[in-house]
Amino acid sequence: MLLLSGRKPLSATLTFLMFVLFLLTAACAGGRVVQVPAEGRFPVPKYIFLFIGDGMGPAQVGLAGALLDSSGTLAMTGFPVLGTITTHAENRYITDSGAAGTALATGSKTSVGTISMKSNHRDTLRTVAELARLNGMRVGIVSSVGIDNATPACFFAHNAKRSSYYDIAVQMATSGFDYFGGGYAEGDFPRNRLKGGVNRPDIPDLMKRAGYRVVSDRSSLRSVLPGTKCWAYTGFDDKAAISFEMDRKEQELSLAEFTREGIRLLDNPKGFFMMVEGGKIDWACHANDAAAAAHDVVAFDDAVREAVAFSRSHPDETLIVVTADHECGGLSLGNGRRGYDSRISLLLRQKVSLDGFTRKVAGWQASRNVSFSMALDSVRVYYGLGDASTDSSLALSGEERLALSKAYREGSAKGAGGSTATVSAGGFASSVTAMLNARAGIGWASDAHTAVPVQVFAAGPGSEVFGGYYDNTGIAGKLIRLARFGARR
Repeated sequence: MLLLSGRKPLSATLTFLMFVLFLLTAACAGGRVVQVPAEGRFPVPKYIFLFIGDGMGPAQVGLAGALLDSSGTLAMTGFPVLGTITTHAENRYITDSGAAGTALATGSKTSVGTISMKSNHRDTLRTVAELARLNGMRVGIVSSVGIDNATPACFFAHNAKRSSYYDIAVQMATSGFDYFGGGYAEGDFPRNRLKGGVNRPDIPDLMKRAGYRVVSDRSSLRSVLPGTKCWAYTGFDDKAAISFEMDRKEQELSLAEFTREGIRLLDNPKGFFMMVEGGKIDWACHANDAAAAAHDVVAFDDAVREAVAFSRSHPDETLIVVTADHECGGLSLGNGRRGYDSRISLLLRQKVSLDGFTRKVAGWQASRNVSFSMALDSVRVYYGLGDASTDSSLALSGEERLALSKAYREGSAKGAGGSTATVSAGGFASSVTAMLNARAGIGWASDAHTAVPVQVFAAGPGSEVFGGYYDNTGIAGKLIRLARFGARR
């Protein structure tokens, strides 16, 4: 009404409308409006790092930070941009690593257990790593778990079932990617190679035939020349994963080393894309092993530091994004037993992962020559529990000793060796770990994944677009637009 009541307001309105019309006309081409995405304002990153802490929710990040020296800080939490993403799958509120990895790799939702395919299990979804290769960049995939496990697989493979390890591992050889590092391929284990009574070709041979150099130790990896396609792994367990950081032997390569060597091999004038997963954070949280989770978050952050070090030589060309696929365990930094009086530092008394301690206990029980009192001595060595001389809170109560005695004797009575013995040993080891967690003020809501939103940390050209609250599919979408991959998608 006011705009029509006088000459000057009307004139101002017409001027404004003409200006808007001019902008719309200028933005039109071929009869359609051309919308330049927000990412288009930023320089195209030449080197792109995507770090995924599997199972790493905000509490896991906070726990790792709390265990550092007061003068230290995690590299990722020092990044200038902080965002938050939701993690649900297409068909389930609480996701798995297949659906979550697919979302991060492709920008599309899918059903749980699916590897970079639509939920109809017919249509494949192109990944940001594949787009990087199509656009002339070298590509590297690194993980602390099996290289054909769900999260790394989502970047180079397409399969309706994440458990199809052999079929997934074979796709490493046909991917054309330049570097695979970290864990071994579970698909190469006899139980997965065997089909219809026939052993299928082993994965290392397939990789060699495809032109990859396959190495399994530090000196061999360091001898690989830049530009040489390579698959590098280190010591691995019965699921093809490298050791928990707490248990890693000196001769075994760390996640940071695989990242540093990958940078060396991938660096070239056309740039590279590298995905690095800290997969055993999730495994520690499934076991409700807070100390192991914290140490693996720090090991993951050490890998992030390698990217940060590289970026100092390429500050205007290196984009680093750190996130998680989901949270695991419902970790709480605080529990009902201690209330407001947490003692996180008590976790530093634990010297071996729950998994590593379980294997030790299984050996004792199988040999039948380690008494319960001897086992308690080892609990004192590996967990500090029972060592009241240094901290009264570490004293074991009579009730706790009875519970541990029952768990240990039941395990010893179940025979020698095998998975049954490991399960029995796990009962004793889990009880010990839970007792230390409780004293430290740690709580767990679950031994499975949760739907807790997870954090995003970003630095480098275009990192601003990763701030805010959005869905996990937004990570790949933003990377694709920042790198200008869309035209070849």
